[in-house]
Amino acid sequence: MRLAFWKKKDENKKKKVWWREWADALIFAVVAATIIRTFLIEAYTIPTGSMEGSLLVNDYLFVSKLSYGPRIPMTPLAVPLVHNTMPLTGGKSYTEAVKWGYHRWPGFGNVERYDVVVFNFPNGDTVVEAAPDQDYYQLCRMYGREAVLGSNTVITRPVDKKENYIKRCIGIPGDKLEQRNGIIYVNDKPAPVFPHSKFTYAVQTNGQYVPQEFLDENDIEQGQQVGHNIFMFSLENEDAEAIKKQPGVVAVQPYTQKPGSVPGNPGEWTFPQDTANYKWNVDNFGPFIVPKKGVTVTLTPQNISFYRRIIFNYEGNKLEERGGKFLINGQETTSYTFKMDYYWMMGDNRHNSLDSRYWGFVPEDHVVGKASFVWLSHKESLFNLRWKRLFHSVSSLSK
Repeated sequence: MRLAFWKKKDENKKKKVWWREWADALIFAVVAATIIRTFLIEAYTIPTGSMEGSLLVNDYLFVSKLSYGPRIPMTPLAVPLVHNTMPLTGGKSYTEAVKWGYHRWPGFGNVERYDVVVFNFPNGDTVVEAAPDQDYYQLCRMYGREAVLGSNTVITRPVDKKENYIKRCIGIPGDKLEQRNGIIYVNDKPAPVFPHSKFTYAVQTNGQYVPQEFLDENDIEQGQQVGHNIFMFSLENEDAEAIKKQPGVVAVQPYTQKPGSVPGNPGEWTFPQDTANYKWNVDNFGPFIVPKKGVTVTLTPQNISFYRRIIFNYEGNKLEERGGKFLINGQETTSYTFKMDYYWMMGDNRHNSLDSRYWGFVPEDHVVGKASFVWLSHKESLFNLRWKRLFHSVSSLSK
């Protein structure tokens, strides 16, 4: 007796019309791409120079969701493959009719110190519609809340629909952080300086400009003149050494803000934006401890600015402050226990980066994934490729 291992083709079965076959294929492709993008790996483009020179504008990279564990969508009803705004037409690409709490599947590990991490912008819960890339809270400090609200449409966004940022993790939960004259100390030890990090240098010459040929060869922008024969340059470490040897250069010194100096413009105030108790700037801040899940801190009128957003915005409690006393969810208290881990993120381009120095800690539920490798990179034009960067891991490009 013979056994048939296949079904005989039904000659009477109606064949799908061509458009139905294309539609089925398209639906399958969208579903597959959405699953891959949500749980495995996602493409990301470097839009600004905040991570230069480790990562450059127009670097196209893949972000691994498996490195720290895939985050379950918190706003599941959304247009596939679109982040938060509809292309062409504008408007929200999602609805908040259904909301899920924060859950993350197990991954290959946790966020490690000095990882390059993609995360949702913590201050992105409120956005000026006409300027979605700007920090709403920073705009309010600069121009006043009334002026911002009076002339603009303001929208709110859930955690997973906030804009994506990419920075280097400088502090993990429980770390002690401090910065002195531009040098970062982690647990009282100097943090490593990555070779392609950029800092601002004051370059003094004998009256002539730094040779343009040298600047072009090293992709360095012409410095801004700030005094008699003094120019400010944004330079990588190796470029700072090389520029010292150029004809006409007299001296090259790192430029940092002085300890205790607070910028006059409120838009440039650093975290926690409490200039009465913390006279900090981008080059001098701390020491402080990065919040860790389960750790309890004492609350005081002097340190509440550190924890206000954590208690109310990130961990969803009702916080009231009355005459130096604190009520959390209606109960008077002098302490608070963190429900999540937090991280301190900074850009490698230290004087051209909107990072934790301005908006503080990154909650664990904001973490998207780990920057994995660059698959495409180009300069101004797509036809002007940076061949040496293609298919290189982010860790190797940092060396």
